[in-house]
Amino acid sequence: MNVSIAQSAVQELTLSDAALELIEQKVTYDPSYFSIAYPNGDVPQNKGVCTDVVIRAYRKLGLDLQKEVHEDMRANFGVYPKLWGLKTTDKNIDHRRVPNLMCYFKRKGAEKPITKVSHDYLPGDIVCWNLGGAVTHIGIVVNRKSKEGSRNLIVHNIGSGQVIEDCLFNFTIIGHYRLNSI
Repeated sequence: MNVSIAQSAVQELTLSDAALELIEQKVTYDPSYFSIAYPNGDVPQNKGVCTDVVIRAYRKLGLDLQKEVHEDMRANFGVYPKLWGLKTTDKNIDHRRVPNLMCYFKRKGAEKPITKVSHDYLPGDIVCWNLGGAVTHIGIVVNRKSKEGSRNLIVHNIGSGQVIEDCLFNFTIIGHYRLNSI
């Protein structure tokens, strides 16, 4: 169900607030494969990667990306990336892969233009980057500003745990999403 523009602005701020809450938790970057419960499964709370920031923030809003991505992949497996040689879905890991989240957000109509204009990236937006080669990354735009006040900051986990940083344009942006329905 789509929400109104006014509700969408509140939702985006809520996702921003949920992301900001995550930086209070001590998390060690750990890309290990974990067998997790389904639905609403999570890796150990003191571990995670960039996608876990997004998954945990949306979960605070009542959206289980593990379940949503798994169900969409199960019904539409052919449209998802085939980067891992899998022949079927894996509810333990599929939602923890940036290319799968990008595909899911695009399929849900959440894709926004990629620009080099900082004010195009609003609190609650999801941004994906290419860090070089085939290494992808994801984070959440939050309602806190850079030192000079020109950019919103990003909550992400690029190796030092769940942190807030001024890094919007540090890498090549390959995805920009605003999910307006949950």
